[in-house]
Amino acid sequence: MRIFFLTTVAMVAFAANSILTRMAVEPGHIDPAGFALLRVAAGAAVLTILVAVRGDRLPLFRRERIAGALSLALYMIGFSLAYLTLDAGLGALILFGVVQIAMFGHGALVGSTPTGRQVSGAAVAFSGLILVLWPSGGGSTDLVGAGLMALAGLGWAAYTIIGRGAGNPLAVTAANFLLCLPLMLLLPLLFGATFSTTGIALAVLSGGVTSGLGYALWYVVLKQIDGGTAAVAQLSVPIIAILGGVVMLGEAVSATLLSAAALVLGGILWALSAKSVRADHR
Repeated sequence: MRIFFLTTVAMVAFAANSILTRMAVEPGHIDPAGFALLRVAAGAAVLTILVAVRGDRLPLFRRERIAGALSLALYMIGFSLAYLTLDAGLGALILFGVVQIAMFGHGALVGSTPTGRQVSGAAVAFSGLILVLWPSGGGSTDLVGAGLMALAGLGWAAYTIIGRGAGNPLAVTAANFLLCLPLMLLLPLLFGATFSTTGIALAVLSGGVTSGLGYALWYVVLKQIDGGTAAVAQLSVPIIAILGGVVMLGEAVSATLLSAAALVLGGILWALSAKSVRADHR
């Protein structure tokens, strides 16, 4: 029950990031560069204070921390820019659809040869992404925004895979945020930055609470569950984000989006169930 509760809290935090980013960036309260910078800065500040209070050391000068910081930066930048044009639910669907496909591919590379069930499940999930991105007579998904979110998904997949070997989750997450911060400082220099009180508040909330603490909690969870369970858990995020977007942002839910969500979630669940099927037949 404890791990179920912690996982649920982490998934709600992930979905909240989609909603908070959309609330801040789309209306122009803050630009994507400023939001990403403040989000990382707030997360770094909160986590560093907590690490200091606990008397822990920050593992800054380790090779895996560089990889963690770079993957976090790719996720943060792509995520913030994508929400200029994507709804919260659609963005989360693309993000975690790409995350699951990437994690599935990584597992196939480092583990056993994929089974027919795994390959067919991945194909179904990918068809869901194609459905939601395919141009239609009533308009189409912004392909630039979708591409940026796909890059963010690759960054988050790498961040999750790296996190499975994390030692002290709180200290490791703080180190990732601190090392990521210099990269974020380049964004306002290159693209400029627009800030408002509302935008700053939303960025700080996203960075300090739903990102910083949420990611540290996720690293705690990752040490206690296997990769397949971690992949399944994240499938709930698009659904939470879609519901949150409807309630908090007044976003519409189309039949296409619901169909795509069903294909993505169903396909990945089918692929991941291959492991349990093999175990049952031994």
